[in-house]
Amino acid sequence: MSFYRNTVWFLKGLQEYTNSGYEAAERRFTPADLDVSVNGRSFIITGANSGIGKAAAYEIAKRGGTVHLVCRNKDRAEEARKDIVEQSKSENVHVHLVDMSSPRKVWEFASGFSQNHNLHVLINNAGCMVNQRELTEDGLEKNFATNTLGTYILTTALIPTLKRSENPRVITVSSGGMLVQKLNVEDLQFEKGSFDGTMAYAQNKRQQVIMTEQWATQHKEIHFSSMHPGWADTPAVRSSMPDFYEKMKNKLRTEAQGADTVVWLAVSDAASRQPSGLFFQDRKAVSTHLPLAFSKTPPAEDQKLVNLLEELADKFKN
Repeated sequence: MSFYRNTVWFLKGLQEYTNSGYEAAERRFTPADLDVSVNGRSFIITGANSGIGKAAAYEIAKRGGTVHLVCRNKDRAEEARKDIVEQSKSENVHVHLVDMSSPRKVWEFASGFSQNHNLHVLINNAGCMVNQRELTEDGLEKNFATNTLGTYILTTALIPTLKRSENPRVITVSSGGMLVQKLNVEDLQFEKGSFDGTMAYAQNKRQQVIMTEQWATQHKEIHFSSMHPGWADTPAVRSSMPDFYEKMKNKLRTEAQGADTVVWLAVSDAASRQPSGLFFQDRKAVSTHLPLAFSKTPPAEDQKLVNLLEELADKFKN
């Protein structure tokens, strides 16, 4: 079945996830959707020092939003801020240094932020693809710690702050790669069998989609969505997937094309009118499963994922 999923996914990707796929989808876009001002609205974007996160930050800043860049590396974050300020002509861009793979630091950041700022939109963009199984200082598998647990903790911790705002939204940058994975709650940190970083990443991205669906049912006041940016030419793709990059580099989307649906979900009225909890690709809600892929799990399994994350997250709460 994994061979079937991988084959169908790759063929689908060649048609839809490339730059030509974006250009085809763009023909149905409504340009006025992004002709908006978000002055007075506050946005957090994780992993915003490069790639899709940085591109989204620029688009939001130039529309008047107050942008909080959550990054791990100080020098790269400050350089990104400088670029965004220069290009957007907005000074309302702020840097926060947080390692998303450290649950304690994520809890600490969210607590401090909530005391000092309001928040209208959270964009969970930070991602990690380590190709060898690696543990954090807390003993957590690094991909899981960053992509799943970090995202879970940050979102959960900021939900009360979001609920105090008008038209609050949470957008999680997932991946079409999750289509090749069925949720496996029995081995969240990939302790069994051989380790494959690409598949671990795809499993994390499946987990993000399920978390989004679960949050949407639990918190009706907030609009939740997840999305696939397509195959984009970003520093993360170049470093984590060098073979894929070499084969596909002439077909990859630009960072701005990859960020387009993130920005649309974050700022447009059209996006907020969509049902909460859906998975988007090129401004359109799409299925979270491939045909005949048998990747769906029972509701009890999805709820078990959230229960396990809640239990694990609480262990690191100050």
